[in-house]
Formats: sequence, structure tokens, C-alpha cells
Amino acid sequence: MKLSTWDPLKEMEDVITRYLKPANRLSMNKQDLLATGDWAPRADILETDSEFTVKLDLPEVKKDDVKITVDNGVLSIRGERKQEKEEKGTQYHRIECHYGNFVRSFSLPDNVAEDQIEAVYENGVLFLAIPKTEESKPKQIEVTIK
Repeated sequence: MKLSTWDPLKEMEDVITRYLKPANRLSMNKQDLLATGDWAPRADILETDSEFTVKLDLPEVKKDDVKITVDNGVLSIRGERKQEKEEKGTQYHRIECHYGNFVRSFSLPDNVAEDQIEAVYENGVLFLAIPKTEESKPKQIEVTIK
């Protein structure tokens, strides 16, 4: 086991970097990609025998402000959450919501039908259904004993 010297300032810097910056770092094919955007919406990815489901929380984002593309096995969701214009007589005391452009990109596995992806947007949540190809679905084969 290798011992290293503890550097409390370095650890503080790591904590601040991890929690205050948006999670825009993605990994694809051992290359680090940096998605450009002001913020990154939270995503859940689920898998069943027949498909993958991607669920993105996009509160206060209009459906027309979202663009979904697939290019070279990478699914990208881009859009913008627009900030309300400040009205006279209104003073904001705290703004914790993220505004501006966002980008989320995900590497798709080889066993999906990219041309059959379906998207549904309702109540500020984007659902993407990504079907698996027939050859990738699990098959049960019975083996007889001789």
C-alpha cells in the first residue's frame, strides 16, 4: 500500500470543484470530453430487456427549446432554460435555479436501434425510449442432457 501526505487545502479544493461546478465532464472511449453549457440537468438511465430509458429533469424548459440528436453513437440533448425578466419593484433575495444553455451527452451501446428512439416531454420531464436491437435481447436456450 502506498502512503501519501494529506493535503487539507487540496482536499478542500476538490470538494469545492466537485459540488459547485455542474457535472459536465463525460467520459467516452477513454477521452475526456467537456460538454459546453451553463448547467447540466439531472438524468436517470434505466434498462429493461427490451430498451434503455433516459429521464431528464427539465423544469421550466419549453419543449421547443430542446433539441435531441444522435451522432456517431452519442446521444446529445441540448436546450435552454430562460430566466424571467426582472420586473420593476421585484427584488430577488436568492436564485438557486440554473438558467441558460444546457448539454447532456451519453455514449450509446452498440446494441440499440438509434433510428427508433422516441421522446416524450411532459410536466418538465423528458423521457427517451431507446429500443434494443433484436440480436441483443436476452434469449433463453434450453439444453437437453444426453
